[in-house]
Amino acid sequence: MAGRKFFVGGNWKMNSDKKSIEELAKTLNSAKLNPETEVVCGAPTIYIDFARSKLDPKIDVAAQNCYKVAKGAFTGEISPAMIKDCGVKWVILGHSERRHVFGESDELIGQKVAHALESGLSVIACIGEKLDEREAGITEKVVFAQTKVIADNVKDWSKVVLAYEPVWAIGTGKTASPQQAQEVHDKLRQWMKTNVSEAVANSVRIIYGGSVTGGTCKELASQKDVDGFLVGGASLKPEFIDIINAKA
Repeated sequence: MAGRKFFVGGNWKMNSDKKSIEELAKTLNSAKLNPETEVVCGAPTIYIDFARSKLDPKIDVAAQNCYKVAKGAFTGEISPAMIKDCGVKWVILGHSERRHVFGESDELIGQKVAHALESGLSVIACIGEKLDEREAGITEKVVFAQTKVIADNVKDWSKVVLAYEPVWAIGTGKTASPQQAQEVHDKLRQWMKTNVSEAVANSVRIIYGGSVTGGTCKELASQKDVDGFLVGGASLKPEFIDIINAKA
């Protein structure tokens, strides 16, 4: 839809080192990227400062997680204040790996979203169902519940991008078909209309994540309610440029 700026995030996860970040930055900085697309790279915590210093200012950087308070006795955690201090504006919260590998609850994710937004960061908030949940026919129930906890903690939706990532399609090589993705995105937008407001439903960007590649991105990008991507493995490769330019 006109008015929703296409958004492509790369989630590097626990990959990269300084050498590979430098190489990727050179590739991205010199590439012809669609100026109509907002691009954000999610670097490992230890490298957010380094990634910010190497990437062209037109490419934003995100942290992959943060905690729900500004500072304190929380060994190993980082705060939104620290992320901002590194010149970084974004954070990814609620990723399925945080939920299912590290056991983060909906409630904790909601608290993190609230604190990150209050601190002035923008948030890529992730939701998505597991394979057994899709097979049991409860996709909507699961993603609506996850979305509600996020929505309850958002005052300014212009600072939030919602990332729908079916867990069964992350890193598995399985991609939701463009029709499956569009169907869930459409239902999420309807949910937003009913539970937040029509204006927010029309303006919020809902992006798709789950084994997005240079090969699958164009058809996915053509769906009415798919406003971009959160890309895993492919964001570390030159094909990330093709994904950024999926709407070009």
